[in-house]
Amino acid sequence: MQSVSTSIQNVVRELFGQEVTVVLTRPDEQFGDYATNIALQLAGKVGMSPRDVAAQIAEALQAALGEGITDLTVAGPGFINIKLSDNELLGQATAAVHDKPTTYKDKVVVTEYSDPNPFKALHAGHLYTTIVGDVISKLIQTAGGQVHRVNFGGDVGLHVGKAMWAITKDGEDKAWADIQAMAGKSLHERAAWMADNYVKGNEAYETGETAKQQIVEANKKVYQVHEQNDTTSTFAKIYRLGREWSYAYFDEFYKELGIDPFEKYYPESVTTPIGLTTVKEQLKAGVYKQSDGAVVFEGEPFGLHTRVFINSAGLPTYEAKDVGLIMAKWRDYAFDQSVIITGNDIIEYMKVVLKSIEQFKPELPPRTVHLTHGMVKLEGGVKMSSRKGNVLYGADILQAADAAVAETQSGANKQTAYAAVKYAFLKQRIGGDIIFNPKESVALEGNSGPYIQYAHARARSVLAKATPGEVEFVDLQPLERSLTRKMTEYSEVIEKAVAELTPHSLCTYLYELAQTFNRFYETSRVVGDEREAVRTQLVTLYADILKDGLGLLGLAAPERL
Repeated sequence: MQSVSTSIQNVVRELFGQEVTVVLTRPDEQFGDYATNIALQLAGKVGMSPRDVAAQIAEALQAALGEGITDLTVAGPGFINIKLSDNELLGQATAAVHDKPTTYKDKVVVTEYSDPNPFKALHAGHLYTTIVGDVISKLIQTAGGQVHRVNFGGDVGLHVGKAMWAITKDGEDKAWADIQAMAGKSLHERAAWMADNYVKGNEAYETGETAKQQIVEANKKVYQVHEQNDTTSTFAKIYRLGREWSYAYFDEFYKELGIDPFEKYYPESVTTPIGLTTVKEQLKAGVYKQSDGAVVFEGEPFGLHTRVFINSAGLPTYEAKDVGLIMAKWRDYAFDQSVIITGNDIIEYMKVVLKSIEQFKPELPPRTVHLTHGMVKLEGGVKMSSRKGNVLYGADILQAADAAVAETQSGANKQTAYAAVKYAFLKQRIGGDIIFNPKESVALEGNSGPYIQYAHARARSVLAKATPGEVEFVDLQPLERSLTRKMTEYSEVIEKAVAELTPHSLCTYLYELAQTFNRFYETSRVVGDEREAVRTQLVTLYADILKDGLGLLGLAAPERL
């Protein structure tokens, strides 16, 4: 596509002395492989009719590209349709799997996602952003980016105070004995135990004034553990062991899911001091303001709203902690771009945080990309709430998929279930709510992860029986050409997915490619056919593209299912 665009630019320069940006589109296959409306753009500038401009460009372009083009036609008011030779088309398909964009070449990119909190279980929303963040990181890497994956979580804050109150409410000695008893349990069981204590603490906080005050004090004690570097008190030992279990649980979960490791974990205990220092410094500079004993940023002059960064008790809010996080990432990586993936409930919140930072570090907000998503729900609209205890855990999603696989596919393993979940999340455009249907996600028919994996395994099975041969010149039959043409789109799809950070566009393409192959394979025998050599080459290219695409989606490409 790039070579054709460049040739059109050169022809326009030679014929009309104009510098243009050429946009090629993909028309229906019957009209050609590419189309451009450049003649319509030029007509007014050169004082000619669009069709006359198109005719001149087509004649010169045919001479420039020679045997690479078999047909150039002018259609409608001045569109130019371009049909490539079969050899040229096959060459483009061969190159497609290797031609990756260079959008992020030499760029330092920090991707922040997952962000679970210690003392709370990793829920379905965390699972979603973990899967999507991992693939976005892969896309940026394939485009040349130097990616640093980081994770942020609240190891201090009111939620920790609630959990610690529930764990220690009957006395710290008993709490220490209880937590020691949990040491022999699995990491998942420990995580569930801590999450259950958080729920108990939250209920007490919302329903009882005495408990609420005690939780506030427990929250302060957690901060003091860090301020005093306390490692010996019973409270500190309970807290630190619980936090350690949470991190271990998260790491095990990521590893089992096949997520690339995080380079750094930023706990709030680290970002809080940075945020507090920064906000207090900028309070003196006039960025933040005093208001009823609290420190706020007034967003109204910027079309936003006012938010509290330090509350009237002198404690940092999430806003201050996020300021600290952004400043810490800038200190550690001096990034060209920072990608943050969260739920869409904090869109307006993040605008205020970034606007406040813009006042004293104006280069950072333009480098920040905030991607957001909706709620993760089971089919039927079931929501989740970690505060109220009816949580849809990430493990619940995986277990549901595992059960659906066991029910429908004998001999399938967990990798099939994980592929089902990943693909079910990734195929949906980032932004809206995510509806998860376990049975649909594991189906071997339709737009699912196992379907794409099966398509790859099927192609490899064909190749295992085929005999490769030399192909110097091809004269493609219609279905062969349709498959080849679809494969040439792969590099364009990757470029789009990278530019827009949209994994779903890659999912859509792989599904369409598999469907195109199925139509070809239904009537085009490979093994033992007189066209075995060329068809083996096409199936090899097809399997390679599927494998590459599955890899970018973080999915295994099994040789057989």
